[in-house]
Amino acid sequence: MGITLDGFTTRRIGVSDGIELTAAVGGEGPAIVLLHGFPQTHLMWRHVAPVLAENHTVVCPDLRGYGASSKPDAVTEDTYSKRAMAADVVGLADALGLDRFALVGHDRGAHVAFRAGLDHPHRISHLGILDILPTLDMWNVLHGVGAAVGFHLYLMAQPPGLPERMIAAGADTFFGHFLDVWSAGSDAVPADVRAEYLRACAAAVPSIVADYRATATIDIEHDRADLDAGHRLTMPVTVVQQDWGAQLGFDAAATWRPWATDLRHVTTRAGHFMAEERPEDIAALILELVKR
Repeated sequence: MGITLDGFTTRRIGVSDGIELTAAVGGEGPAIVLLHGFPQTHLMWRHVAPVLAENHTVVCPDLRGYGASSKPDAVTEDTYSKRAMAADVVGLADALGLDRFALVGHDRGAHVAFRAGLDHPHRISHLGILDILPTLDMWNVLHGVGAAVGFHLYLMAQPPGLPERMIAAGADTFFGHFLDVWSAGSDAVPADVRAEYLRACAAAVPSIVADYRATATIDIEHDRADLDAGHRLTMPVTVVQQDWGAQLGFDAAATWRPWATDLRHVTTRAGHFMAEERPEDIAALILELVKR
């Protein structure tokens, strides 16, 4: 990969049997782990991570199935469950000697971070969530023609075969579509970074689809079991979202409130790629979070 994070060292680290995550590591101090979204890699943190690294150890991995990390075949529905991917993050922290750490995720990484907060509350000191709803609530708010904004969720929920072939047949068009329509500004993702995102996604179509398919299957089961059992996120949580509620007819803050005991909910005018569009704002919100 030609693009790197300034001041960071890129390492490939074993996190469990057969799974290695490629991560950029930099800085010193209390640890913050940053998880990327779709259709991106850890490069989405290129502006935010150096700011945080002035006073923190910052770790930016490519998720399982993305970028330069391992892409195991989805031999079971659990292979790309958010539970398995959250365990990867904890394994990464173990390998780096990080006992407790703040965890911030965007989009797909936010779903992984959410699951890590529920499964490993003793390891996660603070939790930051950028632009998602919990899986159960996400599916519940999509209805009618408004659900068209999430057409990719339904496509990649289909049984193995069709979505992989359709996406692979026009990978740059498919993944590039989201980079175009989800951004509030044309300069958020420069040409070299865009090219790297498209290259990485085209090389990972089966694993990306498997990740999304899990969100329509086993991830729902895991979230419902936690909700029914009364499990909550007990660490300080900051959620930053676009105003999807106004567009789709729900109260985002109220939707998040049952899941977290210490919640700050922030609505932003930035587009979905907020860490690239408004990195100063996102870095400031993360630094405020870890002081709570």
